[in-house]
Amino acid sequence: MKVVERYIMRRASTVFLAALTWTLAIVWTTQVLAKIDLVTDSGQSALTFFEVAALIIPSIIPIVVPFALVVAVAQTLSVMNTDSELAVINAAGASRWTIARPILLLALAASVFSFAVDNGVDPYARQKNRQLVASSRADLLSLIIQEGTFRKIDDGLFLQVGERLPDNKLGGIFVADSREEGANLIYYAKTGSIVEKGDEKVLMMNDGVINRKSLTGDLSVIRFTSYAFDLSAFMSAANEITLLPKDRTTQYLLNPDSNDKMFQRNPSSYKAEVDQRFSEWSYSLVFALIALAVAGDARSHREARIHPLITAIAIALFVRWLGFFAAGKADKVPFYAYMVYGVPIVASAVATWFIVSSRSMELPAAWADWMTNLAGRVGETWTSIKLRLSRRASGQGV
Repeated sequence: MKVVERYIMRRASTVFLAALTWTLAIVWTTQVLAKIDLVTDSGQSALTFFEVAALIIPSIIPIVVPFALVVAVAQTLSVMNTDSELAVINAAGASRWTIARPILLLALAASVFSFAVDNGVDPYARQKNRQLVASSRADLLSLIIQEGTFRKIDDGLFLQVGERLPDNKLGGIFVADSREEGANLIYYAKTGSIVEKGDEKVLMMNDGVINRKSLTGDLSVIRFTSYAFDLSAFMSAANEITLLPKDRTTQYLLNPDSNDKMFQRNPSSYKAEVDQRFSEWSYSLVFALIALAVAGDARSHREARIHPLITAIAIALFVRWLGFFAAGKADKVPFYAYMVYGVPIVASAVATWFIVSSRSMELPAAWADWMTNLAGRVGETWTSIKLRLSRRASGQGV
């Protein structure tokens, strides 16, 4: 590898790692916030929450890596053009592939990394994540002893514990059960406790009453000294784990179990998932080619055009949207399965044509003018707002 190529590789790699870190952190944070109820609703420890949060990372890496790469390549080449480095390289007689070669090597490494995560790490992380979430939901001991809060145990079944007492006792137990058709049951007990008998868990209520109300409005009250409420059925239901095609390993997707209920219900979804995994890794190469086609040539500073980074990201977003759209339809319409592979292939071919023909891939001139005018109006509006605020703060009025 030439000195120039190593220089480009080093600069692009540095920006890529920085962009990947920040983009991954932002996307990961948005995904983690959706799991915060694991702590608030189930009473799990922070350690369990962070373990679940860490298992989310492999699922977002294949999506984030291509965008971090297009940002790195476009930004690196744009800065090199601003510093006249691309013009110097061209003047020295170097071909455009001198710039493209280190970028494509970086893109190839990113593609291999994405493929390994998507087909190797992510399925196992998803399965582990579902097991953790299921075990957390099944932990009724921590679920029901949240003081003063109604908890939904099952459809039509709610439970509240007024307070926790010494020796693992519970006080002020309230249970509302409307699962039985034609009758509403309300249990209230002064004290109680969770009793474990092997794998079974029973809520033992002491010194309470049962109010039974029928559809006709008849109300009966039964007073009891002790009453056992079986929780085992809910424990087993909560422990059941349903694995979707995204949670399965690639080997399983290629040869699924014929007794798999999910496969029997929608076998095409398994093929669609395989197609997505075998095509998703290629977007790193596609986005690198797009960035090269947009920002890989030396341009004069006097030429009016949208910043290459904005152009590259806009085109990459459109291409990725087409890929997501095709993947979402592939399990229902067979034609979209071809589109899953066709989108990155066509996008790569178009970008390669721009590179080989020494053309610059840009947004239409009308779009560039519209975006420039919009940016100008926004800037003027913001300047006016700041001026008004400064005058108001100084007491000059507006």
